[in-house]
Amino acid sequence: MEEELKCPVCGSLFREPIILPCSHNVCLPCARTIAVQTPDGEQHLPPPLLHSRGSGLPAGAAAAAAAAPPDHETPAGPACGGGGGGGDHADKLSLYSETDSGYGSYTPSLKSPNGVRVLPTVPAPPGSSAAAARGAACCSLPSASITCPQCHRSASLDHRGLRGFRRNRLLEAIVQRHQQGRGAAQGASAVAAVAVCQLCDRTPPEPAATLCEQCDVLYCAACQLKCHPSRGPFAKHRLVPPPPPPPHAPAEAASASPGAAQGAPSAGGSCKSPGATGAGAAVGGAARKYPTCPDHEMENYSMYCVSCRAPVCYLCLEEGRHGKHEVKPLGAMWKQHKAQLSQALNGVSDKAKEAKEFLVQLKNILQQIQENGLDYEACLVAQCDALVDALTRQKAKLLTKVTKEREHKLKMVWDQINHCTLKLRQSTGLMEYCLEVIKENDPSGFLQISDALIKRVQVSQEQWVKGALEPKVSAEFELTLDSEPLLQAIHQLDFIQMKLPPVPLLQLEKCCTRNNSVTLAWRTPPFTHSTVDGYILELDDGDGGQFREVYVGKETLCTIDGLHFNSTYNARVKAFNSSGVGPYSKTVVLQTSDVAWFTFDPNSGHRDIILSNDNQTATCSSYDDRVVLGTAAFSKGVHYWELHVDRYDSHPDPAFGVARASVGKDMMLGKDDKAWAMYVDNNRSWFMHCSSHTNRTEGGVCKGATVGVLLDLNEHTLTFFINGQQQGPTAFSHVDGVFMPALSLNRNVQVTLHTGLEVPTNLGRPKLSGN
Repeated sequence: MEEELKCPVCGSLFREPIILPCSHNVCLPCARTIAVQTPDGEQHLPPPLLHSRGSGLPAGAAAAAAAAPPDHETPAGPACGGGGGGGDHADKLSLYSETDSGYGSYTPSLKSPNGVRVLPTVPAPPGSSAAAARGAACCSLPSASITCPQCHRSASLDHRGLRGFRRNRLLEAIVQRHQQGRGAAQGASAVAAVAVCQLCDRTPPEPAATLCEQCDVLYCAACQLKCHPSRGPFAKHRLVPPPPPPPHAPAEAASASPGAAQGAPSAGGSCKSPGATGAGAAVGGAARKYPTCPDHEMENYSMYCVSCRAPVCYLCLEEGRHGKHEVKPLGAMWKQHKAQLSQALNGVSDKAKEAKEFLVQLKNILQQIQENGLDYEACLVAQCDALVDALTRQKAKLLTKVTKEREHKLKMVWDQINHCTLKLRQSTGLMEYCLEVIKENDPSGFLQISDALIKRVQVSQEQWVKGALEPKVSAEFELTLDSEPLLQAIHQLDFIQMKLPPVPLLQLEKCCTRNNSVTLAWRTPPFTHSTVDGYILELDDGDGGQFREVYVGKETLCTIDGLHFNSTYNARVKAFNSSGVGPYSKTVVLQTSDVAWFTFDPNSGHRDIILSNDNQTATCSSYDDRVVLGTAAFSKGVHYWELHVDRYDSHPDPAFGVARASVGKDMMLGKDDKAWAMYVDNNRSWFMHCSSHTNRTEGGVCKGATVGVLLDLNEHTLTFFINGQQQGPTAFSHVDGVFMPALSLNRNVQVTLHTGLEVPTNLGRPKLSGN
C-alpha cells in the first residue's frame, strides 16, 4: 500500500496532498514546484480560438475573481476571469469535459517550460460587465497552470491559486496512520534483523548471502547454487550483498514525526461528517479535524453536488455556483460510493488472488525449470560420455585390426626372407663346389661327376622360378577408415522430438452441423513444445458403432459431408509425430438435422436445365425431357419434400422421384434402372422404373398443383402425393441404397422445390388405380 501513499513528484509520503481536477494527488509543496506560467505567445490568441481551446476558470469562480485578492500561493499573479454571465454559461456544460474543466492532454510544446502546452483562460461571453471592466487586464496579466505528473493533463489555476484545489484530508489521515503503524512495528523490532534466505527448506532458514536485483529474491549460498546458478538465462542477473538491517525504532520515529506533524490538518469544525466512525476517528490519541469548505472556511461539508462530483456546504447551495446543480445528502452518497468501491474491490481482490496463484505457479515453473535443466544437463553429459566410450571401444577394435595386419605382413616377409636365405646358401655352396670341380685337370674324374653336377645346377636354377624373387606382401596397409559419415553425424547431433504429441483441444464454439454435414475444429494446447506432424479425425457410424478414420492431415478444421439425417455422431481427434500417435481428445457429440434442406444441384443437372430462385426453381430450354438432381443424398430415415407446379402448358409429362447419382440426364426419369419415378399429365399418372409403366391412376396436375414425395428408407418404400392425397398405392417397395431427389421436365413446365418439411401425418387415402 505504501506505493499508493507516495507523491509522484518527490517519491516520499504525501504532505498536504491536494486533489487535481484529473483526480490524481500531489503534495502541495511539490505542486508549487511544477506550476508554470502560460507562455506569452498563447496569451493573445483571438477569442474564438481561446474558446475552442477550453475554459481557464471553473464555473462560477470568475464572478468572484473581481472581489477576491490574489492568493499568495499563486505562482504568477491573478488569473483572468469572466463575469456572472460567464459563470452561467459554463454551468450549462459538463464540468468534467476537456473543454470546460481546464485540463486536457496535448502534444509537447517548446514554448512551455515542462513540455506540456498550457490551457489559457477563456474570456466571458460578450456583454458581461465584469468582462468589459477587466478585459484589458486579462490580456496583459499572465495566467498559471499545473500539469499532472501522472496523466500529463494540464489544469489552469483560478484566482485562489493552488489553494483552489481541494485538500485530500482522507489521504492525509491514512498517511499519518501508516507512519505511526510503521514506527510501532519498527519499535517492536528494535534489534537489527538479519536477512534470511527466502527459498530454504530448513527451519530456521539460513542467513541470506546474496540478493538478485532482477528476481528480488534473497538466497543463501546453497540455494543460490541450486536455484540461481550463474549461467544460462541467469548469467546476466546481478547478484549483490543482502540489504543492511533497518535502523532502530527511536531514530525512525524521530524522523517520521516531522512528516506526520506537517501532514496534520489545520482547519476543523464542530459538526461531524458521515466519516466520523471510520477515518475520522481519533488517530494516535489526537482527535482528527474534518475538512471544511474552501469557499466558506467556517462551514463543514453537508451535501454532495452530483454535477460537480464534489462535497459542498449549505452556503454553496445558497450563494455559490452549485445553486442550480443536483445535490444529494452527503451521508447517502458516502454510503453509495463506499458500496460501489467495495463491489469494485471484490473484482480486484479476485484478480489479485488469481495473480498470486499465478505467481506461485510461475515460481513452481521456475523451480521445475531449474531442476529439469540440471536433469537434462546430466542426461546430456551421460549420453555424450556413452558416445565417447563407444568410440573408445571402437578405436581399440580398429587398433587390434591394424596390429593383426602388421603382424601378418611381418610374418610373411620374415618367412620369405628365411626361405630365400636358405636357397641362397644352398645355391652359393653348389656354385663354390662346381668352381672347385672345374679347376681339377683330371678328365676322367670330371666326367664321372659332371652329369650329376649339371643336373643339380639345373634343378637349383629351376627353384628360382618367376616370382620367387618378388615380395609376397606390400609395405602399404590397405586399411582405410571412413570417418566422414561419423563426423557428419557428430556435427548434426542435436535434440530430436522424443515425446508424443499433446492431446488436441476441440474448439466447441467452431464445431457445428448443417443439414447432413458436420464441421469440427481443434487446436494444439498452448505452451506446447512437442511437434505435431498431423492429425487423425475419427467418427462413428451415427448408431454408436465403432470409430473410423475420416481425415488425416495437417489442417485443424474439417467438414464431413454425406452423413445420415437425424443421427447422433461421436467425433474425436488425435495428433501424431515421428515418435508415435498421441492420446485422443475428448469426444464431441454432434446431431445432424432432423429434416433435409436442399436445392437443385446445378452441377449434376443437364445443360438444358435452367435454375433460378437460389436453385429452388427449375425449368428447361428444350422440348425433350431433361433430368436434374437434388443436392442431398439419403440412405437412412424418412424424408419428405414437395414440388409446386408454377407453370404447366400444353399438357407435358413431368416426372418426380428419386435416382442414383449416375442416372441418365437426357431422358425421362424412370426409363433406366437408376431411377424410380411417377410421371403425370393433366388427367392421370403412372409409376415407371426401367421403362416399365405400372399402376395408372386417375388424377393429374395443373398450374398450382403440389406433388409430394415420401421416401421411407426405414420401410424401404417410395410413395407419391398430389395436393395432399396419396396418388395410387405405394409406388415402389424394397428400395435400398443411396438415393437423391430427382426431377425430369421440358420447357412447358416450371416447378419450385420446398424442403425441410416434417413428414405429414394428415395425408389422404390413396386413389384407386386404373387399368
